[in-house]
Amino acid sequence: MLIVDAHLDLSYNALRGRDVLRPAIEQTPDEEGIPTVGVPDLKAGGVGLVCATIFCEPSINGKPGYRTADEAHAVGMKHLDWYRQQEQAGRFRFVRSAAGLPTDLTGPLPAILLLEGADPLRTPADVRPWFDAGLRAVGLAWKQTRYAGGTGNPGPLTAEGVALVKALDAVGIIHDASHLAEESFWNLLDVSGGPVMASHSNCRSIVPTDRQLTDAMARAVFSRGGVIGINFFDKFLVPQKDYGRRRATLADVATHLRHFCGLAGDALHVGLGTDMDGGLGREQIPHEITTSADLPRLADALSSAGFDDAAVGGILGGNWLRFFGERLPR
Repeated sequence: MLIVDAHLDLSYNALRGRDVLRPAIEQTPDEEGIPTVGVPDLKAGGVGLVCATIFCEPSINGKPGYRTADEAHAVGMKHLDWYRQQEQAGRFRFVRSAAGLPTDLTGPLPAILLLEGADPLRTPADVRPWFDAGLRAVGLAWKQTRYAGGTGNPGPLTAEGVALVKALDAVGIIHDASHLAEESFWNLLDVSGGPVMASHSNCRSIVPTDRQLTDAMARAVFSRGGVIGINFFDKFLVPQKDYGRRRATLADVATHLRHFCGLAGDALHVGLGTDMDGGLGREQIPHEITTSADLPRLADALSSAGFDDAAVGGILGGNWLRFFGERLPR
């Protein structure tokens, strides 16, 4: 079974000192916890495609990070250069078109480049060069950006955001709705006729914070043919009454999946976007998972939760492969 993980912060971790090219158990724990992702773990777990993010952290409350569009662009280029080095070394193979999607687990790890927070795109004129470099998906916000409201920072698309959306649509870049503030989310759908997904978002009806998708938002993604990837961060999985009192489990993952499937009316529009190692560690993901090598364990958990074999295969990878096959350039 070919598994797809639609959200991994590989360059972010590499550039801050983790050796993501080695197994997670050989990496050194740090302030963000015990590592859970390494390229060998992904290979061992049957992960045949990832969305590899470019995540540039803004300065918030005086903390280190970019402060201007030019600074964000410079940091983004460092991430892009790191990915290019891995591609040149034969460790990754960047998927730029539907024809490049994997059909098996051989060769370098296939990856789709995803920009999480669009501030590194200084103006719409930057879109074409980044597309030519391999960028295929963009999330306008993380926290608030100059383009859109985001997690913890409500608000609409700005005029700059509307212009950027149109530039992204012009080249066929996929919109990632994860982290968008609700008003910006609906603005995006009004402005754009392009493809929309949510790479790593869970159910607000289960975990009621603005980081999750409402039922109406999820239905809107589904109605556009999109897929939502479930995030493995325990804070986004466990109901608030239980959070901090127990570990997250794969049964919690199944609960979010089942809710989204009920909204969609089928199991064709959900998948995985684990965000493992995205500012968190081993103690903050389902306790059955030590590294990405353990992702196949989800198959048994889903079967136990009542999902049939076709649904399990779709959730683990088939739904993302279909979506990217339809939405990436030909």
